[in-house]
Amino acid sequence: MRVILALQVFGAVVAVGLLGLFVFGLRRRLIQRSGGTFDCSMRLRMPQDLPAPDHEEPSEDGEEPASGPEPGGKGWVFGVARYSGDRVEWFRVFSYAPRPRRVLERSEIEVLRRRTPRGQEELALLSGAVVLTCRHRGSLLELAMSDDALTGFLAWLEAAPPGQRVNVA
Repeated sequence: MRVILALQVFGAVVAVGLLGLFVFGLRRRLIQRSGGTFDCSMRLRMPQDLPAPDHEEPSEDGEEPASGPEPGGKGWVFGVARYSGDRVEWFRVFSYAPRPRRVLERSEIEVLRRRTPRGQEELALLSGAVVLTCRHRGSLLELAMSDDALTGFLAWLEAAPPGQRVNVA
């Protein structure tokens, strides 16, 4: 009798787990259905040990100088971003929420600098990622994406309608 009860409980736990994975995959498919998506990690809390972006001189190729303290790998969240008109909607990868966690309006995004991941960030981000430090509505955030996604993101920013302010580093 106990064995049958244990098997029923185990079966119910497995069924709930499989249902959770199915819903998780379905959410990802629904986000990507409309097209225009790319993998994009986000960090909302900037490390305190990083120099302020306004006080640095970028190199000739637009990269941040390699000197200075190494940023920590903490605070990065994997996500998927989706273009939606004049907005980028950002969804956490490991979430069941149907709505975007963050919405970035094109007219409110200011790219301050771009750099390659350093130190522990290399372990926290996908390989080949480029980190953008941005200001959105007065608050700093960092986005990490592949080179191809970066090219598309910067092109999207620069393709703003006439008269709209665009700041791309």
